[in-house]
Amino acid sequence: MISIKPMTRQHCPAVIEMMREFYSSPAVFTGSEEIFRNDVEECISGSPYLEGYVFTEGDAVVGYAMIAKSFSTEFGKPCIWIEDIYLKPGYRGFGAGTAFFGFIEEKYPNALLRLEVEKENERAIRVYRKNGFEMLPYMEMKK
Repeated sequence: MISIKPMTRQHCPAVIEMMREFYSSPAVFTGSEEIFRNDVEECISGSPYLEGYVFTEGDAVVGYAMIAKSFSTEFGKPCIWIEDIYLKPGYRGFGAGTAFFGFIEEKYPNALLRLEVEKENERAIRVYRKNGFEMLPYMEMKK
Protein backbone atom coordinates (compact mmCIF):
# COMPACT_ATOMS: atom_id res chain seq x y z
CA MET A 1 0.00 0.00 0.00
CA ILE A 2 1.29 3.46 -0.92
CA SER A 3 1.55 6.08 1.84
CA ILE A 4 1.84 9.87 1.52
CA LYS A 5 4.42 11.49 3.82
CA PRO A 6 6.02 14.94 4.14
CA MET A 7 9.32 15.15 2.27
CA THR A 8 12.42 15.12 4.49
CA ARG A 9 16.14 15.50 3.82
CA GLN A 10 16.55 11.72 3.66
CA HIS A 11 14.17 11.64 0.67
CA CYS A 12 16.15 14.24 -1.33
CA PRO A 13 18.32 11.89 -3.45
CA ALA A 14 15.33 9.77 -4.48
CA VAL A 15 13.19 12.84 -5.24
CA ILE A 16 15.90 14.50 -7.31
CA GLU A 17 16.35 11.30 -9.32
CA MET A 18 12.60 11.20 -10.01
CA MET A 19 12.63 14.90 -10.91
CA ARG A 20 15.28 14.13 -13.55
CA GLU A 21 12.94 11.51 -15.03
CA PHE A 22 9.83 13.69 -14.80
CA TYR A 23 11.48 16.82 -16.19
CA SER A 24 12.96 14.93 -19.14
CA SER A 25 9.49 13.66 -20.12
CA PRO A 26 7.06 15.43 -22.48
CA ALA A 27 5.01 16.42 -19.40
CA VAL A 28 7.38 19.29 -18.51
CA PHE A 29 9.26 21.88 -20.56
CA THR A 30 11.91 23.08 -18.07
CA GLY A 31 14.27 21.71 -15.45
CA SER A 32 17.91 21.71 -14.37
CA GLU A 33 19.97 20.36 -11.51
CA GLU A 34 19.91 23.81 -9.92
CA ILE A 35 16.11 23.96 -10.12
CA PHE A 36 15.80 20.44 -8.68
CA ARG A 37 18.06 21.28 -5.70
CA ASN A 38 16.30 24.61 -5.08
CA ASP A 39 12.85 23.02 -5.22
CA VAL A 40 13.72 20.18 -2.86
CA GLU A 41 15.51 22.49 -0.41
CA GLU A 42 12.46 24.79 -0.37
CA CYS A 43 10.21 21.78 0.32
CA ILE A 44 12.20 20.61 3.34
CA SER A 45 13.10 24.01 4.81
CA GLY A 46 9.69 24.91 6.22
CA SER A 47 8.96 27.39 3.42
CA PRO A 48 5.57 29.13 3.59
CA TYR A 49 5.35 28.81 -0.21
CA LEU A 50 6.20 25.21 -1.11
CA GLU A 51 5.44 21.82 0.47
CA GLY A 52 6.86 18.50 -0.66
CA TYR A 53 5.47 15.01 -0.21
CA VAL A 54 6.69 11.55 -1.05
CA PHE A 55 4.75 8.45 -1.96
CA THR A 56 6.23 5.43 -0.25
CA GLU A 57 5.71 1.70 -0.32
CA GLY A 58 7.44 0.29 2.72
CA ASP A 59 10.81 2.05 2.83
CA ALA A 60 10.91 2.71 -0.91
CA VAL A 61 10.14 6.17 -2.30
CA VAL A 62 8.00 5.53 -5.39
CA GLY A 63 6.84 9.06 -6.17
CA TYR A 64 6.70 12.65 -5.06
CA ALA A 65 4.51 15.74 -5.21
CA MET A 66 5.04 19.45 -4.61
CA ILE A 67 2.42 22.08 -3.92
CA ALA A 68 2.79 25.86 -3.97
CA LYS A 69 0.52 28.12 -1.93
CA SER A 70 -0.92 31.45 -3.05
CA PHE A 71 -4.17 33.40 -3.13
CA SER A 72 -6.44 33.62 -6.17
CA THR A 73 -8.05 37.04 -6.57
CA GLU A 74 -9.91 35.58 -9.56
CA PHE A 75 -11.68 33.07 -7.30
CA GLY A 76 -11.41 34.94 -3.98
CA LYS A 77 -9.77 32.20 -1.93
CA PRO A 78 -6.49 30.48 -1.14
CA CYS A 79 -5.00 28.62 -4.07
CA ILE A 80 -2.99 25.41 -3.92
CA TRP A 81 -0.97 24.80 -7.08
CA ILE A 82 -0.09 21.17 -7.60
CA GLU A 83 3.27 21.88 -9.17
CA ASP A 84 4.63 18.35 -9.53
CA ILE A 85 3.05 14.96 -9.10
CA TYR A 86 5.11 11.99 -10.22
CA LEU A 87 4.92 8.26 -9.67
CA LYS A 88 7.39 5.72 -10.99
CA PRO A 89 5.83 3.87 -13.94
CA GLY A 90 5.15 0.62 -12.08
CA TYR A 91 3.11 2.48 -9.44
CA ARG A 92 0.76 4.39 -11.74
CA GLY A 93 -2.88 3.50 -12.09
CA PHE A 94 -3.39 2.23 -8.54
CA GLY A 95 -5.03 5.31 -7.02
CA ALA A 96 -2.07 7.14 -5.49
CA GLY A 97 -2.83 10.33 -7.44
CA THR A 98 -6.47 10.25 -6.38
CA ALA A 99 -5.38 9.63 -2.78
CA PHE A 100 -3.05 12.64 -2.98
CA PHE A 101 -5.82 14.92 -4.26
CA GLY A 102 -8.04 13.77 -1.38
CA PHE A 103 -5.19 14.35 1.08
CA ILE A 104 -4.68 17.93 -0.18
CA GLU A 105 -8.43 18.67 -0.22
CA GLU A 106 -8.66 17.51 3.38
CA LYS A 107 -5.63 19.56 4.44
CA TYR A 108 -6.82 22.68 2.58
CA PRO A 109 -10.64 22.32 2.49
CA ASN A 110 -11.44 25.89 1.41
CA ALA A 111 -8.74 26.25 -1.23
CA LEU A 112 -8.94 26.26 -4.99
CA LEU A 113 -6.77 23.49 -6.46
CA ARG A 114 -4.96 24.28 -9.69
CA LEU A 115 -2.48 22.47 -11.88
CA GLU A 116 -0.98 22.57 -15.33
CA VAL A 117 -0.96 19.68 -17.76
CA GLU A 118 0.30 19.26 -21.30
CA LYS A 119 -2.55 18.51 -23.71
CA GLU A 120 -0.62 15.46 -24.95
CA ASN A 121 -0.62 13.93 -21.47
CA GLU A 122 -3.98 12.22 -21.96
CA ARG A 123 -3.55 9.74 -19.11
CA ALA A 124 -2.95 12.52 -16.60
CA ILE A 125 -5.86 14.52 -17.97
CA ARG A 126 -8.18 11.53 -17.41
CA VAL A 127 -6.99 11.24 -13.79
CA TYR A 128 -7.43 14.97 -13.19
CA ARG A 129 -10.91 15.04 -14.71
CA LYS A 130 -11.88 11.97 -12.68
CA ASN A 131 -10.90 13.99 -9.61
CA GLY A 132 -13.03 17.00 -10.52
CA PHE A 133 -10.52 19.22 -12.33
CA GLU A 134 -11.81 21.24 -15.29
CA MET A 135 -9.99 22.94 -18.13
CA LEU A 136 -9.73 26.73 -17.93
CA PRO A 137 -10.44 28.61 -21.16
CA TYR A 138 -7.26 30.69 -21.29
CA MET A 139 -3.52 30.47 -21.65
CA GLU A 140 -1.02 31.10 -18.94
CA MET A 141 1.95 33.38 -19.61
CA LYS A 142 5.25 34.05 -17.83
CA LYS A 143 8.13 36.48 -17.94
